[in-house]
Amino acid sequence: MKKNLKSQISNLKSKLRTLLLLTACCWLTGTWAQSTWNQRYQQYVDQYKDCAIEQMLKWKIPASITLAQGILESGAGQSMLATHGNNHFGIKCHGWKGRTVYRDDDARNECFRAYDSPFDSYEDHSRFLATGQRYRSLFQLKLTDYRGWANGLKAAGYATNPQYAQRLIDIIQLYKLYQYDTARSYDKFMTGHAKAAHPLHPIYRYNNNYYMYARKGDTFKLIGEEIDISYKKIAKYNERDRRSPLQEGEIVWLKKKQKRAPKEYKHRPHYVRPGESMYSIAQKYGIRLKSLYKMNHLSPDYDLRVGDELKLR
Repeated sequence: MKKNLKSQISNLKSKLRTLLLLTACCWLTGTWAQSTWNQRYQQYVDQYKDCAIEQMLKWKIPASITLAQGILESGAGQSMLATHGNNHFGIKCHGWKGRTVYRDDDARNECFRAYDSPFDSYEDHSRFLATGQRYRSLFQLKLTDYRGWANGLKAAGYATNPQYAQRLIDIIQLYKLYQYDTARSYDKFMTGHAKAAHPLHPIYRYNNNYYMYARKGDTFKLIGEEIDISYKKIAKYNERDRRSPLQEGEIVWLKKKQKRAPKEYKHRPHYVRPGESMYSIAQKYGIRLKSLYKMNHLSPDYDLRVGDELKLR
């Protein structure tokens, strides 16, 4: 009898340990899944945060909510609706008189709004929320109450996914999007780029400047047409002839480069690596080539060697 009782207790303990282990594994897996950082999501934030801030200042919708919805609804700009119709928020036609695209969603071949540019999608998303009766109560919330907005959007029926609100909150917290809810200004250069019908190149910021990576077949003229800046100016900013060919992956600066690298490089020199030149180093840090030579007391005919130490500031 005692032996059977001991055996039963032992089995119960074993099952309890297994249950606890499985629970822990599930919790850890869920936590890991929610906290995994995605480079594509961050690039989307960098690309469109100024649009979200501009909309917040105009329509009183938290920039964090706009960005999180854009990421979730458009797959960080990679969905069919985003790439074919510049629709970043999954808004369906509902009396829309503009261009449309069709896609299976809750039903087959549903009608979705299409826009001339990503910026137009952001503007229409704001108008859609601000003029919709079912979202009216959300505008009584503070701009910093992203949790209230996320839960309110779900309750009002913006999406059918039962986890929609939590997914928005997870994205906002992981990418610290709440920091933009207190912004008082935005970068007009970046919002201007979002007004392009089909922006092919993501734009990045560094050293008080903007840059993009050249793609295969790019020329200064093609890039100039995309961002509406004279290609002759862009070539000049990059200290190149306007007919100079561009190599895939090289940095193209969109404004005049600085005379030195950012402050963090005051005591951090650059050590020359194989294949580098004074020009490629100047491009990397967004420094004017003439300034890089001058800072290091070198002449343009200096024979650069691997291992050379170069001041950047």
